[in-house]
Amino acid sequence: MKLIILDHYSQASEWAAKYIRNRIIQFNPGPEKYFTLGLPTGAFLDGEGAVDRSGESRQQGPGSTPLGCYKKLIEYYKNGDLSFKYVKTFNMDEYVGLPRDHPESYHSFMWNNFFKHIDIHPENTHILDGNAVDLQAECDAFEEKIKAAGGIELFVGGIGPDGHIAFNEPGSSLVSRTRVKTLAMDTILANARFFDGELTKVPTMALTVGVGTVMDAREVMILITGAHKAFALYKAIEEGVNHMWTVSAFQQHPRTVFVCDEDATLELKVKTVKYFKGLMLVHNKLVDPLYSIKEKET
Repeated sequence: MKLIILDHYSQASEWAAKYIRNRIIQFNPGPEKYFTLGLPTGAFLDGEGAVDRSGESRQQGPGSTPLGCYKKLIEYYKNGDLSFKYVKTFNMDEYVGLPRDHPESYHSFMWNNFFKHIDIHPENTHILDGNAVDLQAECDAFEEKIKAAGGIELFVGGIGPDGHIAFNEPGSSLVSRTRVKTLAMDTILANARFFDGELTKVPTMALTVGVGTVMDAREVMILITGAHKAFALYKAIEEGVNHMWTVSAFQQHPRTVFVCDEDATLELKVKTVKYFKGLMLVHNKLVDPLYSIKEKET
């Protein structure tokens, strides 16, 4: 397990984007070999960034790490350093019952903030359909699509203050698969601000990949920023595996990278922070040198 500690959330976003960029380019994807990337869609949860009704991003600042990471990846694409032509993506979750074009759906978030700005083919993006007639069949089909794509090379995720990843809230099975989940009241209350403050408008159910689904990825990168995530990071790093803190399951993954900012380390022991900071010279070699597809073209 690696713990990458940066000073600020913007640096954490950039480090994560650089890592994704290098992993894609080093994989050397092509028509017969796609890079499969798992992506976080929980950007509305716990202040991790959002889009307003015009499709523009709002609520910038600490805690919006996934959105910041997407912005850097878009920048790399526009500069000609990275292509998503041979990348397949699988997003973590989606609300049940929200129309696909609803401004607060995760379909809308991903297209407005990422997909429409890069060269990924629409048929290579996979997001759960919260309006499917048979929700469990939709979840089972999602698992099959991941298998058909050869599994996930790199699954990127974020967490909530209670340590949940995707919608795998406290008490979720650590071997769970993609399924229908009833949202906790804390989650519903936290998301009410995105639905005009009206609880009755907030979806009460969601489709989500399971902890086991993410654990099957060949590599997992978890983005954790902000002081409000500090206790969750402490539970993930310094305490044992516990289904009440589902992010702790990734202690048992052979290739986990936690990327955080200084604020997120506030609950960690000083010696823990010092230990991982002492490894940063080694860990930074994962993003330096920073590769570019321009080098391949020459």
